[in-house]
Amino acid sequence: MLGAYSRESKVNRVSRSKKPRWGLAPVVLLALGLATGARCKACDPVINVSPSLRWWLFSNYGAGQICPEMQKVGIGLKLQDRGPSIGRFFPTGCSVDVRNDTQTVVVSFNGHGYGFMPVTKRFGFTCNASVEYEPDFYLGEEDVWVWGKHRRNIVGPTFQVGYIEQGVIDMATAFTPLGGLANMFGGQIVSGELTRGFTVVMNDETESKSFALGILQPPSKPMTPYNVSAEEIYTFANETIELNYNQRDFLGPFEIADADQQLLVKMFLQGPQVEILVINKVHGDQWRDEYIQGRPLGPPPGPVLGGSALNPGAELRTSFRLPAGQYYIVVDHTQSAGNVMPPPAGLLSPVTGGPVARISYTIQLDEL
Repeated sequence: MLGAYSRESKVNRVSRSKKPRWGLAPVVLLALGLATGARCKACDPVINVSPSLRWWLFSNYGAGQICPEMQKVGIGLKLQDRGPSIGRFFPTGCSVDVRNDTQTVVVSFNGHGYGFMPVTKRFGFTCNASVEYEPDFYLGEEDVWVWGKHRRNIVGPTFQVGYIEQGVIDMATAFTPLGGLANMFGGQIVSGELTRGFTVVMNDETESKSFALGILQPPSKPMTPYNVSAEEIYTFANETIELNYNQRDFLGPFEIADADQQLLVKMFLQGPQVEILVINKVHGDQWRDEYIQGRPLGPPPGPVLGGSALNPGAELRTSFRLPAGQYYIVVDHTQSAGNVMPPPAGLLSPVTGGPVARISYTIQLDEL
């Protein structure tokens, strides 16, 4: 993928031509390859101390990949830095304005998502914003750090609550005239995530990539619940989520580029039994949108292509061999899909809604 610029992995298990695009870090590496013909380690210090060269490389080769990377998969939303995801935001529109005069990029986006809070249960929302970032990167001995450093919010974020499962009270207007839930969730979570910027760390030998909100300085790397540092396969996602009764989480979509590839799934569950269901992106988008809009819970609008029960206290390791395409892995804690049936709602606490399923997982791409 990077030609003479990259080092060959000891075990190249996934063809470079079949991998999904990696986003910002390898694009920077590609830019350096185009600029210099081949990477020489002696050149790294020169590039690292040259803001103008770093900006030229980023603006010409990196900025165009921000939106495709941002729109690739749903973004987990957390109440705390190291806490589990309690909802997910899916960017559906995005544009980038490269500003050479200030050496910044303005990312404008919109999208929708869902979340869960005890006082509201599930709710759906829309969000749009324009955020200015100062992009930068650092070439380390083995790893490359790529940053998007928050400079300012230009517009918003404008956060609007739509569906609220706990419909007894209009929670969007119960607290203040501006909407207590919208201010709390939009300000503390969505807005907070945006203003932290982002860090991508890539290893050019093992071709591993990790992403984190916030700025991490070398040698710090994003925290992941699963250790995949010794593996030379592509990691799509590595996080922890919490799932309440009658809720779902739509992980992905994840791309299989060739029939000789498969999705590898590792999950560890604390809490009640849940189920994972694999569906294609077309049906997954429809099912996800219905979930965000608060439509009655039901089975997926298309065939289930794979799945497995997830039992507490035992690690699940499984793989899904699927045709080339994009797929969601849906974690389901409802009675309306799959074979795992949680207790009826009438038997659960009206306050807590029953025990919470906490799941640490990683989803990877491997070659058969």
